[in-house]
Amino acid sequence: MTRFTSRVVYAAAHVVADPNADNGAGRPAVLDWDATLRFREHLWSLGFGIADAMDTAQRGMGLDWPATQELIRRSGAAARAVGTAPVPSLLACGAGTDQLAAGAHTLPEISAAYEEQLGVVEDAGARVILMASRALAASATSADDYLAVYGPLLAQASNPVILHWLGDMFDPALTGYWGSQDIPTAMATVLELIHADPEKVDGIKVSLLNADHEIALRRRLPAGVRLYTGDDFNYPELIKGDEAGHSDALLGIFDGIARPASQALRALDDGDLETYDRLMTPTIALSRHIFERPTFHYKTGLVFLAYLNGHQDHFRMVGGLETARDAAHLTELYRLARIAGVVDDPDLADKRFQAVVS
Repeated sequence: MTRFTSRVVYAAAHVVADPNADNGAGRPAVLDWDATLRFREHLWSLGFGIADAMDTAQRGMGLDWPATQELIRRSGAAARAVGTAPVPSLLACGAGTDQLAAGAHTLPEISAAYEEQLGVVEDAGARVILMASRALAASATSADDYLAVYGPLLAQASNPVILHWLGDMFDPALTGYWGSQDIPTAMATVLELIHADPEKVDGIKVSLLNADHEIALRRRLPAGVRLYTGDDFNYPELIKGDEAGHSDALLGIFDGIARPASQALRALDDGDLETYDRLMTPTIALSRHIFERPTFHYKTGLVFLAYLNGHQDHFRMVGGLETARDAAHLTELYRLARIAGVVDDPDLADKRFQAVVS
């Protein structure tokens, strides 16, 4: 399948746990590699690039650094095998600092951790996403500390990177990222970083669940630097855009609504806004339900959808997080999924739904 032409779109992909392994809380992550890679091939077939080794893949919530390295390497090899586009347009991977123990660290230690992971992503041929770092959030004493870490990372990256601004609703440990809990103040810091070296920034992925903040940042970016929406509440309008521009996308919800979203994005490529709205609008209620508070448990809903649609044979997750949402939440998710047109085989989905919630 050819890529979308009017927007650059990455779907953040989940991982499939090995159901025969002990993937309980605090245990080393063990993945079903065949099913994990088949799902990535499914997303590529629909025209999406893949954002891998991100929070959707349970970074910081069960997927440890050894498993993450293997995921990046295997996804890189799979992207090269697809061969339909340059690997960075097919695959972008998160480089963070999660090999460090929880808590505060020196800035040189944090920089070294980023550099190690950046090297792994670049070796895989993928575009680098510089993930927000819990260690940096715990250690920085000012906005200048963020600039001191990120500036040299941009300078040494081989290709333009995607920056990553994940709000505290996704990860409370990231409260006050970029040096302030005041969003306009934090925005000024990240804009200072980008404007200092715009040629090294492909774009910034913003997950604040606030369309006004995203639009304000988008309008202040240098020419050529993309705003990748990570707003799983307001993505249809942000992607469609306004008279001053549009957002591209790097979204976890596209993992779960890939088929209708692909059709909608094709319609957008053709300038058919009526079809785009008709396909996208019903997915909003589903997405807002999946990402309801506590937002960081959204991965459970995405894995449940993948199970209902036959992309994996079980509803098990790394870290045992299949239990993070209750039966009432999953029942409403299933109802909204049918309305949104994301259930591929209703008979299979109904049998699997009943097996989980009955």
